[in-house]
Amino acid sequence: MMLYDFAGAPSPRRVRMYLAEKGIEVSRVEVDLRRGGQFAPGYRAINPGCTVPVLELDDGTCIAESMAICRFFEALYPEPPLFGTDATEQGLVEMWSRRAELEGYLPAADVLRNTLRSFAGRALPGRDGDVPQIPELADRGRASFARLLERLDTRLADSEFAAGPRFTVADITAFVTVEFAARAKLGIPEAYANLARWRAAVAARPSAGA
Repeated sequence: MMLYDFAGAPSPRRVRMYLAEKGIEVSRVEVDLRRGGQFAPGYRAINPGCTVPVLELDDGTCIAESMAICRFFEALYPEPPLFGTDATEQGLVEMWSRRAELEGYLPAADVLRNTLRSFAGRALPGRDGDVPQIPELADRGRASFARLLERLDTRLADSEFAAGPRFTVADITAFVTVEFAARAKLGIPEAYANLARWRAAVAARPSAGA
């Protein structure tokens, strides 16, 4: 089993945090995105989408997408449960994880990919030189991310973690989103004390350094 990874990318970080919380060790290969390693023929054969992370199983099966990889391991190693236990908790974990991704992570990526010169022609992941930047998408991304922060701060006024009293993958997604967004100069407003408290608590977990 092999995990194709890149230390500087947020999506692989979600997997690394998850594995660290579970105490699971997996062999890794670094795919250097800065040098275009994701477009090398050998890697294209593993993942034609040219993104990381990818988990290659011993039988050659390849699983892309960070949460798909985490769900694979959750089925093998259910303890501690990071996707929830009963139906209600599982629904809440999925809801907050999806909100963080759709309203925060992807909009933050739009800001970065449509403003930084290094992403010129590469405004979508896995594409090289044929996707122009659209400044309006960056504006929309900032607005969406701001709404997510407001929603999370309100939620965290009554809940220790995003989906409830226990740490779950919803917190991993939200935390990586907030950390990633900082690269686009999207920070947490000082008024959001609940969100700042939560961020500090997650940052103090050993898995945050994975």
